[in-house]
Formats: sequence, C-alpha cells, structure tokens
Amino acid sequence: MNIYRTLGLRELINAEGTITRLGGCVMEPAVVDAMAAAARSFVDFNQLLAKAGQHVAGLLGVEAVYITSGAAAGLTLSTAACITGADPAKIRQLPDLHAIEKNEVLIQKSHRNGYDHAVRQAGVKVVEFGLIKETYPWEMRAAISEKTAAIVHFMEFEHHRNLPLPEVIAIAQEKEIPVIVDAAAELPPAENLSRFFHMGADLTVFSGGKDIGGPQSSGLIVGRTDLIASCALNANPNYSIGRAMKAGKEEIAGLVTALELYLQQDFAAEEQLWEDMVAFMVGDLADVPGLYARRVAPSEPGVQPNWIPRMYLDWDPKVIALDRDAVKSRLLQADPGIAVGTTASGLFVNPQTLVPGQEKIVARRLRDVLLPATV
Repeated sequence: MNIYRTLGLRELINAEGTITRLGGCVMEPAVVDAMAAAARSFVDFNQLLAKAGQHVAGLLGVEAVYITSGAAAGLTLSTAACITGADPAKIRQLPDLHAIEKNEVLIQKSHRNGYDHAVRQAGVKVVEFGLIKETYPWEMRAAISEKTAAIVHFMEFEHHRNLPLPEVIAIAQEKEIPVIVDAAAELPPAENLSRFFHMGADLTVFSGGKDIGGPQSSGLIVGRTDLIASCALNANPNYSIGRAMKAGKEEIAGLVTALELYLQQDFAAEEQLWEDMVAFMVGDLADVPGLYARRVAPSEPGVQPNWIPRMYLDWDPKVIALDRDAVKSRLLQADPGIAVGTTASGLFVNPQTLVPGQEKIVARRLRDVLLPATV
C-alpha cells in the first residue's frame, strides 16, 4: 500500500532539486534496511552518537563529527557550542544570554537569509557587516568586538563581491573567533565534506537528506574536537536547547550507511548522467515554437550546488500564451505531478533528483503543456 495514496496525495517527479519541501532525496534500499535494523533493538544513545561520530570522522579524515536532525539543527547547535563551550551553567541558560558576555554572531549583510533563523534560535544578536552587494575586510574587522561569539558564513550566498570563506577564516583566526560554515547543500563534490574543515572552518554543517541520500531528518557537523563536544552537550538527550532536535537511532544508522555509500560513488558517471539528461530535454524541446530551452550551470548566489547543469526555459509570450506560474501549475496537476523550479522569467529543470528515464517524461509533459498554448 502506498502511504501517499492512502492519505489522498499523489507522488511527484522531482525536477527541482534536493529541497526540504519536496522531501530532500530518495534513499537507497541499503539505507532503508539500516534504519529498519536499528529500529528493532535498543542501544545506549550517547554511545551511539559518539561512536557514529567517530566512525564518520574517520571516513572523512577530520577531527570530529556530530550527527544532527538536519542542517538547521546543526546551525543552532554550532552557534550554541560557540557561546557556551562546555560550561553547564551557560548551556542551561540558553537562549537567555543577558549574563553571557559573548552573545553576538557576525554575518555578512549579503548572506542574510531565512536559514539564519536557526542561528538566532540560540538567542544571539546577529550583527551584520558589509553591504548587500559588497563586503570589505575592514568592515569585518570593525564589526568584531568582545561580544562576538562566532562568524557564520553561508556558502549558498557567497559571490565574487563579498568576502570569500578563506578571507573570512583568516580574519577570524587573527581574532581567535570560530567560523561556522553553512554548507547544507554544497554536495557534490564529496570532497567538500572535509574541504572546509581543512581550510580552517571550525564547524561546518551539512544536510544528510540531500545529495548524501540519507534520511531527510539527518545532518552532520564537521569540526574541531572541543566544539563538537560542546555541540553534543547542547543537544539531545541532554536537557538543553537542542533537546527538541532529536536524530533518532534510525536516522543515525541511516546517515552512517548513506555516507559510506556516498563516498564510494562514481561522481564522474553521475555528472555525465546529468549532462545527458539535460541534453536530451533541450534537444527534445528544440522544435517547440517560441520556446528557448538551453543548458545552464547557474553561478548566481542562492543556487545550490551552482555547478550542476540545468535546463532553463523561457518563451515568447506572443507565441506561447501561458505565463510561468501557469505552466508550473499544470505540470504539478498531472499524475504523477512534476515539480520544476522558477527563474526570474521562466522555469528550470534540475536533473539531480531525476531517476533515469524521468527526463523523457518531463520533456513530454512540457511539450503537452506548451504546444497547445502556441498561437
């Protein structure tokens, strides 16, 4: 029995990406099996977290890893760790920071986004530096004070006119301030799982339920041994700010298995598959009057991962009498529905979450929607 049909829902073909509102990813059978096996017995939870973290750290070649209930939880726990260290009084006090000296976190103004709510959840005051379109080193140095607990850097919003991560790390190290990196969807390549740590980032947060292929309610923090220990103290099963951010034994087992599989993956073959899918769709839609279908590897901030090829679609409204939102809606109303992304003027298709063969369905449905609308 299909649980979605039982609930009155239709399955979707995900041509948008590894985003939370569409379910993140589809797990391999081995990952599901590991979760089912974990569900059938009990285990000391603190020992499971510690051993799983040690195992993953060994796989990645980093100091330490903490497994979380997702990337947002990772941001909250990382922020809390930088505020409290191992001090039990501070841990119990969060998110009330009135008597804690280091109660501010710095973020480039151009990096402000909805995900920084997870940082603010720890109770900190967010201090912006720089401007929307550009940031200079002196602005970061001027923003640092005795109240600064950490600097948060969102890789999704890094662009050529704000401070890149290596420069942020260099300035932070001058002042002995930890750097938290949000790299939730910065995969592939798999090397990113350790790259930011080796660059000098103190804590880096990843989603487990995106390209890694683990449970959607899983993630990991990669970083310094002392700060990872502080993350654990602020997290479930302790009575602290992360108590509600529970990754169960099943999610932990699933993520460990998914990471083991991920590190063995043939990424060159996967990249070629994506290129082939995009090439097929672009070619199949080439004869639709008024439609401009092309391959794009987007470089603008806010697109993750921004090197993965996508098909972008724009059309002449004088030839195709449907607007962007109408096309998107009609694709979703099919059975199965097709989820695509939007650009400023059109739509995009991301092959990252397509199963081989679904690119043909996507192209056919687009033709079915667009051709009858031509005038």
